[in-house]
Amino acid sequence: MADFLKSSSAPTDMNARKEAIMNSVRNEIALTNAQQLMNSANERCYKVCVTKPGTSLSGSEQTCLSRCLDRYMEAFNIVRRTYMMRLSKERLEDQGNVM
Repeated sequence: MADFLKSSSAPTDMNARKEAIMNSVRNEIALTNAQQLMNSANERCYKVCVTKPGTSLSGSEQTCLSRCLDRYMEAFNIVRRTYMMRLSKERLEDQGNVM
């Protein structure tokens, strides 16, 4: 145990483990967010496009679902890009204030 405490690589190993865990958590959060986005899009578009559920989708229902999901993803991407630009701008402003 004493050898472990004397090791000069211990902080580096701990930092690497911490970073690996943080990356894993980030990936899990991203996956969960993507699943929630798809579930939400599917539910909303299904409600709008499939007015009389049956054993199969009609051509117009398929077209409606496709267009609805496309619009949903476009809107999501616009919001995501705007949010990311805002975060970047705020980080730059915070860095400017620190200097």
